[in-house]
Amino acid sequence: MRIERATLHVVRLPLKLPYVTSGSTETHETHVLARLESEGQAGWGESVAPERPWYSGETTSTVLLALEEFLLPALFRADLGRPEDAGAAFGHVREHRMAKATLEMAVWDLFAKRAGRPLAALLGGTRDRIPCGVAIGLKPSIAELLATIERELAGGYRRVKVKVRPGDDLAIARAIRERFPTLDFMVDANSAYTLADLDLFRAMDETRPMMIEQPLAHDDLVDHATLQRALRTPICLDESIHSGEDARKAIAIGATRIVNIKAGRVGGHAEARRVHDACTAAGVPVWCGGMLEMGIGRAHNVHLASLPGFSLPGDVAASARYFETELIGEPFTVEPDGTMRVPTGPGIGVTVLEDVIRRVALDVREHRPA
Repeated sequence: MRIERATLHVVRLPLKLPYVTSGSTETHETHVLARLESEGQAGWGESVAPERPWYSGETTSTVLLALEEFLLPALFRADLGRPEDAGAAFGHVREHRMAKATLEMAVWDLFAKRAGRPLAALLGGTRDRIPCGVAIGLKPSIAELLATIERELAGGYRRVKVKVRPGDDLAIARAIRERFPTLDFMVDANSAYTLADLDLFRAMDETRPMMIEQPLAHDDLVDHATLQRALRTPICLDESIHSGEDARKAIAIGATRIVNIKAGRVGGHAEARRVHDACTAAGVPVWCGGMLEMGIGRAHNVHLASLPGFSLPGDVAASARYFETELIGEPFTVEPDGTMRVPTGPGIGVTVLEDVIRRVALDVREHRPA
């Protein structure tokens, strides 16, 4: 397969509510949508890089630069015999994983459509429904947070993740456990703490969260292993895991007992499967994280989460929770039992509303092979 044309759409959509973490406050999401054409089919991918480099070093601007200067020229030169070949074509480019994933995931969509199969089947998925959790940003008050949790549970979500930061942490965990004695809840620190906060985490241990996500530095494994030895609560790594090899090493030294897999963070579906396989071989459960994706990225996440190792509810919430404007014709919804259906159509299995994308796009750039 040869890629015959690529169209990049820069889309900026307002969030229904600000999303506050320990490192940022998001009011809009600006993502690059990639449409790749080959043999009469079109595959779609979505960058998950935020506008500012608070999560990783990548941003919307760096994604565009990497796509146009390095990754698209390499992809145009490649003769793709299987979707994994896209990653091999980018092998000479270091880092820029979110930019790579934007194209790599579109290639997977193309191959699945050419085969007439759902993306989940091509990836090795085994589920027709996935369990859903929800991520809740920091709120102005604990009372407002508890009310938000009540609403989300009424919507069917099986697990709640709440953001924490220094000064807004232990009181939140204690209030949640007091109000919801049996709730599966987790806290996400987005790398806001150090080992000097060990006593805080020991106290949080007493509230019985199901996991603490990425409490220490975004690139750390060693200190997480030290923290994990001191706690009963499992540490879940997110930002520190960029590859299957990272996952293997983190598990080997005891730095993590659960792993959050984001295809955009690791460079696409092929590497996400390698992380999945490394964790599954070690008996470590995984779940699918979210990056405030629009409809195309959300569709990719749903298919990925159908793999057998994704045994915990992920951050794959309903489409309508985040944006007023929908870019796909079949928005994702959460069933009363807290699950979401995996699309059964070819590729990502949803109708991309190309007219809406063209209407709202801030910029559209077309590329063809030289």
